[in-house]
Amino acid sequence: MKELSEQLLSAIDFAEPRLCAVSAGESIQSALPGGWSRKQVIAHLIDSASNNHQRFVRASLQPALEFPGYDQAGNIRVQAPQDVDWPLLISLWAAYNRYLAHVIARLPENKLDTPCRIGSDQPVTLRFLATDYLTHLVHHLAQIGAVRPA
Repeated sequence: MKELSEQLLSAIDFAEPRLCAVSAGESIQSALPGGWSRKQVIAHLIDSASNNHQRFVRASLQPALEFPGYDQAGNIRVQAPQDVDWPLLISLWAAYNRYLAHVIARLPENKLDTPCRIGSDQPVTLRFLATDYLTHLVHHLAQIGAVRPA
């Protein structure tokens, strides 16, 4: 998990200055045709950090995890990230993910196969959740041009 943690930190370190270079005006425009704005994407990634933080810790403390699903459209609607200061979203996203990198690096090896069911999905392991977290983050950063080219 240490390598995964380092990859997460690398993604944050690459993306953060690129996000900071985006103007407030640009941050509210659709990043993709008909899609979310950069503010909405970063707010979604903050939600992902929050949900996965709880999943990682709880799965490390119990024999199995049952966790509710995630209503992404509802969360974005209720939180109204379009009305939040862009630098605040960036700093919260970056800081929360740096903390998650710390947590991921310390996930107990003997808990990585803990079964985790999210909503009505099939169970996956804690290891899969942590790995998929980074995959999901990189996918969305790529959508808004804030990921290192392959």
